[in-house]
Amino acid sequence: MIDLRLLRTFVCAAKSNSISAAAIQVLRTQSAVTMQIQRLEKTVGHTLFHRSGSGIRLTESGERFLVHANRILMAHDEAISQFSQKGLHGSISFGCPEDYLIAFGPALIQTFGAMHPLLEINVVSAPTAELRKLLQQRQIDLALVSTPKPGPKDEILRMEPLVWVGNKPNLALQYHDDVIPLALSASNTMDHRAACQVMERAKLGYRIAFASNSLAGLIAIARSGLAISVFTQKAIPKDLYVQGKVLPQLPEIGVLVEYAQENPSPTVMAFGKHICRNLPGL
Repeated sequence: MIDLRLLRTFVCAAKSNSISAAAIQVLRTQSAVTMQIQRLEKTVGHTLFHRSGSGIRLTESGERFLVHANRILMAHDEAISQFSQKGLHGSISFGCPEDYLIAFGPALIQTFGAMHPLLEINVVSAPTAELRKLLQQRQIDLALVSTPKPGPKDEILRMEPLVWVGNKPNLALQYHDDVIPLALSASNTMDHRAACQVMERAKLGYRIAFASNSLAGLIAIARSGLAISVFTQKAIPKDLYVQGKVLPQLPEIGVLVEYAQENPSPTVMAFGKHICRNLPGL
């Protein structure tokens, strides 16, 4: 018989490719996690991870065993959820861009957590491009992501406008007919590409004065007045202002939920449905 705690530790390590990250998720020391994985490998009679200085990765046997581990944990959590009076049980990993996490995360996570106090929700904050990679690698279970051009099959929950932001109502006017300094997120993000595209179409001069995936960093630069930034409208702090008189209009982006697996577990699907019901009204 396999201890379910060993399976949970194994799945966390497989998703994160890291002993230290798994240790944080299961509230154990790194040495304890290593010992748990060694116990599991002894029980199943196979080496489940390749170990190196850069981390761990599943062996071929580990890839096969992960399918069974997920299935066992899913069945266990579903059974407990059906017969428990305290809601869903187990853990899920939820990915979310930082601006959505600030704007929508508290309401979505707190309300779901209150209904299911035995459920552990692990949150990963990253841009959409990185979240989609994590979904493909099954390191997270579901994510709230953005799309610049919603397709007919996309279940868009809401459209979020991108806006120029500065520390004064008409800050952009002082840069008129000059090179405009911009504070943008990394070059692979939608807001960065959208900002550059509309500036180039409008034939306005600009330079990237600051680049960071940290929303806190972008807010700090916008507050300083050293550059104009781009945020989703819901993420604008109350002390900053939309710059709309000189700069060209930015596009809207669609917000939707994506899953790591085609058939998510009942627990993951329940949280996804919760987001779909509540996000449009926030």
